Amino acid sequence: MAGLLPTLALPLLRQLPPETAHALALRGLGLGLAGHDRARADPRIAQTLFGRHFPNPIGLAAGFDKNAVAVRPLMALGFGFVEIGTVTPLPQPGNPRPRLFRLDAERALINRLGFPGEGLARVLPRLAALGQRSVPLGANIGLNKEGAVPERDYPALAIALAPHVDYLTLNISSPNTPGLRDLQASARLAAILAAVKRALPEAPPLLVKIAPDLSEEALAAVVETALAGGAGGLIIGNTSVRRPPGLRSPHAGEAGGLSGPPLFAHARVMLARAARLAAGRLTLIGCGGVGTGAEVLAMVRAGAHLVQLYTAFVYQGAALLPRLRRELLVALDAGGFARLEDARGVDIASLAETSWNI
Repeated sequence: MAGLLPTLALPLLRQLPPETAHALALRGLGLGLAGHDRARADPRIAQTLFGRHFPNPIGLAAGFDKNAVAVRPLMALGFGFVEIGTVTPLPQPGNPRPRLFRLDAERALINRLGFPGEGLARVLPRLAALGQRSVPLGANIGLNKEGAVPERDYPALAIALAPHVDYLTLNISSPNTPGLRDLQASARLAAILAAVKRALPEAPPLLVKIAPDLSEEALAAVVETALAGGAGGLIIGNTSVRRPPGLRSPHAGEAGGLSGPPLFAHARVMLARAARLAAGRLTLIGCGGVGTGAEVLAMVRAGAHLVQLYTAFVYQGAALLPRLRRELLVALDAGGFARLEDARGVDIASLAETSWNI
């Protein structure tokens, strides 16, 4: 049964510091201990986007497998696509520990990792060795904390990674690298997109991952800049530096980016606003607090083509994926939709008028 051993190990892993548990989980995945999801793909939730086949809309967000050490085992769990990274040009240790915190009462996380990773040179051989892949693969790219030149570094990363992935994601929204979120400003984002296009005219689809903390005006500017710069889509969104009222966990006041269920309602409204602005011209990936099949469908109804998750996978393990797909099919039937595509965007008009709060 896929995911049985890791699921049984989850209570033990949660007794360990979060980063230690994460490292052990990755090692177990690399050893093949997570099993393989052998359920037949259901064509009702399959899509073709960017010319690639996505067997289901549920993807693993960047941040879980930063260094591409467990790509095949993760794909085998039943994700519809997997995104590795964030990959930086050079290795770096990230921020001082502790830098990852569980908010168990909310089943959420706060991280201030700061892009720790082995760097491009170590990641590339692992991607090159993958060969044919069972689902689409994305690479999330970002900047080193020191010595970064965005108009130089993003294109260099794109050139190196493009032959090995199905899409690239510009991470300009992590709150844990000084100055990174400033790149969401129209002029800075336009310059980066132009630099990547000049360096790699035939680049794979280029997505932009944005912060959930953007104002309505800033979101509108990002959408127009992405369109003008030839981006293929947006990921909405990254972790939040804001703290919704009512968080009960002892670590709720830690600095860093919040992820998990407290972001879901706002992420969905933000997604609907972006979908209304984009008017079908961008592929949108909803991300923020998704943990049930009904929530996957809710993101699709808000305009998402695809959905990513991270925190729910950390808390629930490999058994999450088969459950999400079953629940998604039940939710489709309950909503009277024959296929996933029939549900896309049906709530945009109502959600886009919802108050803008987080």
